[in-house]
Amino acid sequence: MAQQLDKRPEKRPGKSEDPMAPAPIEAHDDDRDLLARTGAGDRQALTELYTRYRGAVFAYVLRLTPDQHLAEDLLQETFVAVWKSATSFAGRSTVKTWLIGVARRQAHNILRRRTGPLTDEAELAQLVAADPEPEDAALAQATREELLAAISRLSLAHRETLALAFGQEMPAAEVAEALGVPIGTVRSRLRDAKRLLRAALSDQSSAEREETR
Repeated sequence: MAQQLDKRPEKRPGKSEDPMAPAPIEAHDDDRDLLARTGAGDRQALTELYTRYRGAVFAYVLRLTPDQHLAEDLLQETFVAVWKSATSFAGRSTVKTWLIGVARRQAHNILRRRTGPLTDEAELAQLVAADPEPEDAALAQATREELLAAISRLSLAHRETLALAFGQEMPAAEVAEALGVPIGTVRSRLRDAKRLLRAALSDQSSAEREETR
């Protein structure tokens, strides 16, 4: 690319800092045209896509790593990859979903080298209590710091699923498309992630009570 894209994510006035807060992005009628033009070598089209979706992509990768500088690098690498692979877009999903998929591949390539393989799903399942009670109340009552700490303990597979379903407000079908997994896997990960969060919050609360004794 002739010049580096501005890596800084767009700051939106009044945007919540809640780690589960949504970062909605409206679909645009000309998204596919911009991507097609990008594939044909139109740098201005890539810049327009970057300006339109950098916030959504950055929010996604930032939920995969607490390192903001690394997240900014992943944002940059994502759009470099978009420039190189725009012609591979098959039109089976929205452009936003496809971009998230590109970001996911870039993030996994780097994060796997830094943090090792993802936690085995079967191992995680053993840690999940078979409690049928809903977890939403516990999550809603948690402070931002408690929730961040709990999320950091989840596997990359669960964090990215939460990031798309809650952070990007993507329906399960689009999350499945972006992650390249069956929709049933998405629903299972969401269910297990919420239970794991509840368990982590409970552990934190118990530890705090012990310290005050």
